[in-house]
Amino acid sequence: MNILNLNKKLGAGEEVLIGRLRERAGNLYLTRQLLCAEAVMVSLNHGLDGGLSESQAVAVAAPFCAAMGESGCLCGALSGAELACGLFLGKERPYRHRREIRDSAKALHDAFKAAHGATCCRVLTRSVRHEKEAHFRHCAGLTADAAELAARMILARRPELAARVGEAFLSRKDSRIGGVLRRLLHRFSN
Repeated sequence: MNILNLNKKLGAGEEVLIGRLRERAGNLYLTRQLLCAEAVMVSLNHGLDGGLSESQAVAVAAPFCAAMGESGCLCGALSGAELACGLFLGKERPYRHRREIRDSAKALHDAFKAAHGATCCRVLTRSVRHEKEAHFRHCAGLTADAAELAARMILARRPELAARVGEAFLSRKDSRIGGVLRRLLHRFSN
């Protein structure tokens, strides 16, 4: 789903990579290993070699999950996408590129809002709020979409990152039971 129209045309390899990043973020959410912001941040960080450990990526994104600590404000998936863009677009000389990073954040926000009609979690989930499984599936879709948007933004500006793909991470597709076991392992080992 191409929901971010960028001026730069991406190659076939980059499109495949974007699809894999999208799927991995959705899988991390659907298997209940990570919440929205965490799934986006971890997928992009690992998939494009952002340099953070998984624990660091989770720690940075955790406050933004479930709409900023369950406040119902900004969508956590969008927050994770914004964090990942900051990581990759600001990694080299962040003070010099702050304006570009802010412009990218606005473009990402606007693209997400155009695709979904809102960026507020309460608004985005209004129709599924009282149906737990429907709510969960809806948010998994938002998580995958946000990962795709961020990946498009990042790769359009830093195409060299496509050569640094975390192949083993992106190739893994966990089952729901496997995800629960992995989540328990993380909880008791860290």
